[in-house]
Amino acid sequence: MKPARDGKEPVYMISVVSRMLDVHPQTLRLYEREGLISPHRKNRTRIYSQEDVEKIAMILRLTRELGVNRSGVEIILRLRRRVEVLQKEMEEMMNFLEEDIRQDFIDKFRRIFFEE
Repeated sequence: MKPARDGKEPVYMISVVSRMLDVHPQTLRLYEREGLISPHRKNRTRIYSQEDVEKIAMILRLTRELGVNRSGVEIILRLRRRVEVLQKEMEEMMNFLEEDIRQDFIDKFRRIFFEE
């Protein structure tokens, strides 16, 4: 049985992605040159993951539907990455606090019921 894909595994060639998203392959190459996307490479072939495809779709929505220019897209992507990092840090802190609170409760419970 094959393991489930996590969305980061490169699986799509540029021609497939361009058809999926109705965008010219040259646009994808431009996005790469501008640093908006970073597809994997196998030899000289660009290979895109599902995560890459979703990011490109977001870029296309921002530019086509919302009229955001590429500089704006870059800022939005940078802010989005920062928010993701902060969310992960917050989750880690919450887990730490929850464990700390849980341990305090256990300690108080033991003192009340077993040490009196």
